[in-house]
Amino acid sequence: MAATSISATGLCCSSSFFGGWGSTVAGEDYPALLAKQGPVQVGMGKPVRSRPMMKNVNEGKGVFAPLVVVTRNIIGKKRFNQLRGKAIALHSQVITEFCKSIGADGKQRQGLIRLAKKNGERLGFLA
Repeated sequence: MAATSISATGLCCSSSFFGGWGSTVAGEDYPALLAKQGPVQVGMGKPVRSRPMMKNVNEGKGVFAPLVVVTRNIIGKKRFNQLRGKAIALHSQVITEFCKSIGADGKQRQGLIRLAKKNGERLGFLA
């Protein structure tokens, strides 16, 4: 007794399942069908991922940018970034104390800190 199967082209009555998995695909031998298509190239290498650039859009612009660049070149990048980090931390503390004194909530404080960062970028402090 032959098994009846339904293919993409319709009802096929001549196919039986006794031949194995690769016996027929729409009336053709499946391994032969793959061989007709030719070799398939699969990339096995690790994908190249570019590093995100954390660059200031206003770099080199602003009133204080030349002074910041000269200072960074004189004292070195590592020491400059340490000093910049300390200055930013102190400024954030001043903003926090100001918000406490006027009774502003955390959301308003964060808004003021973001505003200070934008102003610093525009003035050239973050060049």
